[in-house]
Amino acid sequence: MLNIGDTIGIIALSGDCDIEKAENSRSFFESLGYSVKLSKNIFDKNRYLAGNDEDKLAELHKFYKDGEIKLILCARGGYGAIRIVNQIDYELIKANPKPFCGFSDVTALLLMIYKKTGVITYHSPMACTDFAGENNSYSSQAFFDAISGKHIECQGDIMYKEGSAEGILWGGNLSTVVSLCGQDFIPEKDFIFFAEDLNEPVYKIDKMFQQLINIPQFIKYCKGIALGDFLDTDNQLWLEEYFKEMSVKLDLPVCGGFKITHAAEKITLPIGKSANLENNKLIIS
Repeated sequence: MLNIGDTIGIIALSGDCDIEKAENSRSFFESLGYSVKLSKNIFDKNRYLAGNDEDKLAELHKFYKDGEIKLILCARGGYGAIRIVNQIDYELIKANPKPFCGFSDVTALLLMIYKKTGVITYHSPMACTDFAGENNSYSSQAFFDAISGKHIECQGDIMYKEGSAEGILWGGNLSTVVSLCGQDFIPEKDFIFFAEDLNEPVYKIDKMFQQLINIPQFIKYCKGIALGDFLDTDNQLWLEEYFKEMSVKLDLPVCGGFKITHAAEKITLPIGKSANLENNKLIIS
């Protein structure tokens, strides 16, 4: 639970950050009554990365040790999170649990932290991409509702295969999920898989889903699929055809049109929390 007056830690673990956006995000949260700490490396730049891996890792560990910080919010995505997943002190995180939030490239950390510690993480808006400009009241409200543990119902609008499923929520940015192949990253319990992506042609979306489908553990525990936006793909008709074929092949309930997205309006989903998929509705209690 995050209370007014608590401290939010904003950290850069992927791509390099824009100074103005980071400061605007700080101002946004301070205007709501929260305190904010920025990671020491947040303005570092190493090619396309937010500084070097050693500094990012040190800041992540420091944020978990810091008793004042009640929630860790990633600054942005891009690329870089997967570079540190095998160096993280997961026992430290397990001993100091707190909400860890982000999406896109940060999916790698959301899934690995949950897998290694059992601590719920949040597929959510990020500081420099969602909280740095004109306030998006929908995304902000969805964010605070999710981290406060409120009952959430999300509506999709495309049915590929009807049905119902129960399990924990698990997933994120599809290309980042697939980048974890080779790691021990899939939960050993029933889950509802959710996914979104950006700038990927249909054949790559097909290939990435197939990579997951080829993993016995994924097939064993996946009980339903909730699809968000796959923005700027090359052929929307092909994409719709593929999702329909996939739902028949897997014989699972599959629904699309959820606000799981790189677009401005997005829901926040707690990874590891129990949920029900009932046709085109996702219910998180």
